[in-house]
Amino acid sequence: MLIGEYEHSLDAKGRLIMPAKIREDIGDKFIITKGLDGCLFGFSSNEWINFEEKLKTLPLTNKNARDFVRFFLSGAIECELDKQGRFLISNNLRQYANMEKEVVIIGVGTRIEIWNKEKWTSYNSDENISADDIAENMTMLGI
Repeated sequence: MLIGEYEHSLDAKGRLIMPAKIREDIGDKFIITKGLDGCLFGFSSNEWINFEEKLKTLPLTNKNARDFVRFFLSGAIECELDKQGRFLISNNLRQYANMEKEVVIIGVGTRIEIWNKEKWTSYNSDENISADDIAENMTMLGI
């Protein structure tokens, strides 16, 4: 299971070190794509296959479904770790997530999210997120 929060820096070429604890679960080859909330999503090869299968079930005749599939698949790239445990984030994905130097990698169960550090700090602030409010809204999802 992908869990935890790790701060790292992009190098001048746009490479990022994958934290060792995350590396064990995501593998040496994985997929990075545009995510929601302005971050990037990273999936292990197996989780990506599961995600793609779900996308394939969406109706081609529904515009929202087509937009959803395009959003995730158009920017997706396969990444491979080098001997130092680094991987390259493509320029278009760095631009999408506004990544210049400092980033945060978080594990969220079946995927990782890669955030611009400043954006993550703002998103994760007490002013933005209330655990009590989140818990209250989870009853609608059956949790």
